Amino acid sequence: MYRRAKSRFNRHDRAVPDTMEGDALTESWPARGSRWMNRFHARLSTLAKPATAFNSQPDPLSIGSFARGRQLIGGNFLFAGFLVEAPDTVIWDLPMPSSGFEEALHGFVWLDDLAAVGDGAARKRAQDWTTLWIETHGRGRGPGWTPDLTARRIIRWINHAIFLLNGQDTEASEAYFRSLGQQTIFLSRRWKSAAPGLPRFEALTGLIYAGLSLTGMQRHVTTAAKALARECREQIDEAGGIPTRNPEELLEVFTLLNWAAAALSGAGQVTPKDHVQAIERIAPTLRALRHADGSLARFHGGGRGAEGRLDQALAASGVRASAGADLAMGYARLSEGRTTVIFDASAPPKPAVSHNAHASTLAFELTSGRRPVIVSCGSGASFGAEWRRAGRATQSHSVLAIDGCSSSRLGETRRLGNTTRELLADSPKEVVVERTGGSKGQSINGWLDGYARTHGLIHARQLDLSFDGRSLSGEDTLGAFSAPHRKAFDRAMDGVKLAGVPFSVRFHLHPDVDAALDMGGSAVSLALKSGEIWVFRHDGHADLRLDPSFYLEAGRLKPRESLQIVLSSRVLNYAAQINWTLAKAQDTPQGVRDLVQDEGPLPD
Repeated sequence: MYRRAKSRFNRHDRAVPDTMEGDALTESWPARGSRWMNRFHARLSTLAKPATAFNSQPDPLSIGSFARGRQLIGGNFLFAGFLVEAPDTVIWDLPMPSSGFEEALHGFVWLDDLAAVGDGAARKRAQDWTTLWIETHGRGRGPGWTPDLTARRIIRWINHAIFLLNGQDTEASEAYFRSLGQQTIFLSRRWKSAAPGLPRFEALTGLIYAGLSLTGMQRHVTTAAKALARECREQIDEAGGIPTRNPEELLEVFTLLNWAAAALSGAGQVTPKDHVQAIERIAPTLRALRHADGSLARFHGGGRGAEGRLDQALAASGVRASAGADLAMGYARLSEGRTTVIFDASAPPKPAVSHNAHASTLAFELTSGRRPVIVSCGSGASFGAEWRRAGRATQSHSVLAIDGCSSSRLGETRRLGNTTRELLADSPKEVVVERTGGSKGQSINGWLDGYARTHGLIHARQLDLSFDGRSLSGEDTLGAFSAPHRKAFDRAMDGVKLAGVPFSVRFHLHPDVDAALDMGGSAVSLALKSGEIWVFRHDGHADLRLDPSFYLEAGRLKPRESLQIVLSSRVLNYAAQINWTLAKAQDTPQGVRDLVQDEGPLPD
């Protein structure tokens, strides 16, 4: 049997309305042709009889989860938001509830989890399931023959070679090496068809890994290393960012570049200059996107990142440069005392790379010590299409939104691999941000015109973080500041019969934050598990309420219940403004260390 998260979240249905619209699915002929060529070259590569030995083997760098490994051994398969409960069942005999679930199986990242357990039961499953993949899919069949999935699989097979080969007979070992060689040949022919960005970085890293490790495959290394350097030059900008503006995706690219550089260095080869410089540019950017608890800011489809993954990647890079004062991949970081604020200070990614982008401009997240307080709802991709769409809306972020409208809207739908993605359209044309700092703390001012066409309104936001990190004050303004904007606003007012344009400023709270209305409903008290108490107040020009919300976290069966602070008002006379503060009610207890998060080991 299998279970998955419901497409609706009971009482949270109305917490974040679905306000982003898209068109019907269209699939291009080039996409169909690419899939056909993948099948053709997959079958063709299996006719080869490559050498069956390691020339050298990189140290295993991919690290899995012991808890997830134990779940696999127990027959609980959790991938892409689905839990398939099938004890004593071969992984390839499972029902495939979604294409994402199936792709996760063929990528073999679960091999990291079994290796993290490392006992006899884990090794037997790893060996049996790998052998069965070779028998069932090794001749070019199945959905696993795409450049990025093939590279992901190759890296895991090589990383855990000792784990997979220990105690195996000659026939099984020869089949393992033969399949590795055939997959490498396929990758050498098809890496160019991988989409620019993370898929191509992954394909080239896998080709370098295999070329350095397998006898007779060294001829592919030079070409792959040069191509990877070219991708670094073209896809990673001077500020160490990538076009998708997805922090977790940047971490994945950074990790792959570290792995490829380590493999080249271990084989006595020189890592190309562009490759090295990309690592040097990315490291300070990731530090700027890192909250005090070690997690990444959750914007544009990215999550917090696996526990310890960011710290490991930064240490492996050897780059000690700290975060700079300028924007990092379009984000601003304010940090004082124990408080960190990360602010989305740029327009969303361009439409061509916006398949995971969110309408989150001018939203922020706040962490106190190791405790997330104000968050974004996150990506709902693992919980189905409806949750994915809801997570992309402006209302799913801690920012102002006009009711029923996002600051960017969904447009064209495209097919990427086995999944469909809606691209962002009608995004803000202008986003202007300025940050200042001094003895009193740090400030950031920004505005966007995302509502100018629909309502004639500009959203301006100012955040001020005090020098000791004990107080964050904000000012949110909606205004029609030019004659054309006022005409558009007048039309919008006619549409609501002069009742005013309704809007809300939302502050989504992490599920571990206990919140309650206080002071006769004029404030909200926030209690953190560390013992800290924060109090939210506003200037009285809005209605304050505490509504249900949700926290979308990959690796769980369903969204986590949480709360959101909502300030609601209307624009009546060309401008409306709301002022608010979030401040500590008391000093942080001396005993607070917050060394670990109070997260359960298993998904709920």
